[in-house]
Amino acid sequence: MFRRAFWFGAGAAAGVWATTKVHRKLQQLTPESLAAQAANKAIDAGHKLKDFALDVRAGMAQREEELGEVLGMHTPPDPAELPAQRHRPALGQRQHIQHPDHSYNRNEDH
Repeated sequence: MFRRAFWFGAGAAAGVWATTKVHRKLQQLTPESLAAQAANKAIDAGHKLKDFALDVRAGMAQREEELGEVLGMHTPPDPAELPAQRHRPALGQRQHIQHPDHSYNRNEDH
């Protein structure tokens, strides 16, 4: 008698457990639940991507600082070592010199 009651109780408990598990899985597969899960995953991916971009920027800044120190780019340049500036005519002051053997008509012989 106790053996039958034990197996009856075990079977009822297994049935309740299985029914609950199936019901939860069906709730997870509704369109609203799937949309919410996708949105949460997209937000998580966005946060991870943002963190990665910030890490890359920090690494770039650190490396640029290291390269600047190695190349001496942070020390002010010595004015005696700089090349002299070239004088360039302002816009509108350019003079076009035409060679007598060449025609500069772009529409010619095309």
